[in-house]
Amino acid sequence: MTLVTERHVSVMPQEVLDHLEVKPGRWYVDCTFGAGGHARRVLALGGKVLAIDQDPHVAEDLRTDPAWRAALAADDLRFAHGNFRDIERLAFEQGVREADGVLMDLGVSSMQLDEEDRGFAFRKDGPLDMRMHGEGESAADVVNTYPLEELAALIFRYGEERHSRRVARRITEARESAPIETTRQLAEVVASAYPPGPRREHPARRTFQALRIHVNDELGALREGLEGASRLLVPGGRLVVLSYHSLEDRIVKRFLLDSPRFEVLTKKPLTASEEEVASNPRARAAKLRAGRRVAS
Repeated sequence: MTLVTERHVSVMPQEVLDHLEVKPGRWYVDCTFGAGGHARRVLALGGKVLAIDQDPHVAEDLRTDPAWRAALAADDLRFAHGNFRDIERLAFEQGVREADGVLMDLGVSSMQLDEEDRGFAFRKDGPLDMRMHGEGESAADVVNTYPLEELAALIFRYGEERHSRRVARRITEARESAPIETTRQLAEVVASAYPPGPRREHPARRTFQALRIHVNDELGALREGLEGASRLLVPGGRLVVLSYHSLEDRIVKRFLLDSPRFEVLTKKPLTASEEEVASNPRARAAKLRAGRRVAS
C-alpha cells in the first residue's frame, strides 16, 4: 500500500519500530497521530493502526487524502477523535479491545508549530491560543487573567523557567495597558523580562511550553493515558513513549519503574543520533523509553 508522504518528520522512526516489534494483523495504537509518520511505517509492516488525535484538523486530512482513505476502507486504519487520556474508551468505541503496541509521541508536530493561527510558536505571529482541541481556557485567558503569583508558579512548574517571577511580573505590567492577544506580543514581553547577555535559546520558549502544558493539561493526560495503555495492552505488548522535556520523561520513567504491569526495556532513555539531529533539529530533545507488558 502506498501511503501519504510525511509533512512532519517523525522522530527516531527506526527505534520506535524496533521497540514496538510490529506483528502483521495486530493492532497498534498511535496516541498522537498527527501527520501519521509512525503509523505509516507500522502499516507498511502489516500492522493495523488505531489513530488517536485531539486535533480537529487531522480528521479532515484523513478524509481528503486518497492513501489514508484506502487504509480506512481496508480496515487497516481506524481513527478516534479525542485525547489519549481516554485511550481505553476511544479504543473500545472503535472496536479495538486489545493492542499489541501503544505509541505516545508527546511532541507538538511541525504542522501545528507552523500554523500561525494555532498560537503554539513564539517565532510566528498569531492568536495566543495553544488549545489542541479548541475548547476551554486559552493561553490568552491565562496570560491576561491569572494573578502574578499563580502565573509565576505555572511558568516555573511547567516551563522550568528560572526567571519565572520576572517574566510573570513583566506580563502583568504589560497587560495593564492592553490585553496580550498574539504570540508575537507575548514573546516580546517575555524577552523584555530577561537580563541582557548571550542565550542558547529564545527567551520565550519555556514560557510558551508552560502555557501549552497547562492549557491542555498535558501531564495529567499523560498519567491517565499511561494507565489506560497498561490495561489495553496484551501480555507481551509494547509501550513506547517519546518525550521532549524533563517533566514528561520523569513521569514516564517513574511509571515504567513503579508499575507491576511492565518490564522496562530501556534502562536509560534512547536519544536521536547525530545524523538525525542534523537533518531534524527538533529531534534533539527527544527521549525514548519503552516497556513490555507482563502477565498479571
